[in-house]
Amino acid sequence: MRGIIATQIGGHSRADAGRNPDRRAGLASDSRPTDQDLERVLAAAARAGASRAGGLLIHLPLEVKELFAGWLRTYFPEKAEKILSLIRQCREGKLNDARFGSRFTGTGPIAELLRQRFELTSGRLGLLRQGANWTLDYKHFRAPGPAGTQGSLFDPETGT
Repeated sequence: MRGIIATQIGGHSRADAGRNPDRRAGLASDSRPTDQDLERVLAAAARAGASRAGGLLIHLPLEVKELFAGWLRTYFPEKAEKILSLIRQCREGKLNDARFGSRFTGTGPIAELLRQRFELTSGRLGLLRQGANWTLDYKHFRAPGPAGTQGSLFDPETGT
């Protein structure tokens, strides 16, 4: 449930590019990263050059939770109830917890175990947010144009 962000940051090595996307990060599952893949996803992200990682517990707002549950039951019927049960164990028996401070972290022993695994592995790999030395370069900031106008993906002065 955690570690998905690391995949988005760059969780596969360049040598594996173009092959089976589920094997790019050495995932245990045949489809998408799961909590079982947490350490492998973070390690792959570090090998691919990530300098920090962040993790969020799955957040299912009201309009999404039933859609997600239906999708799980359709495409992963043998795993759906176990996955939903784990989410509920992190959300005080619900699929969603909209309270500030717990909506992206969860509560209970499963959420705490995931947090500890994530922090230990991130720390070992040098990916903890606190350890990353990032500075904001405000020179690249441009104020948005007038309301209703389309922004540009490229710098109008350099074309990049």
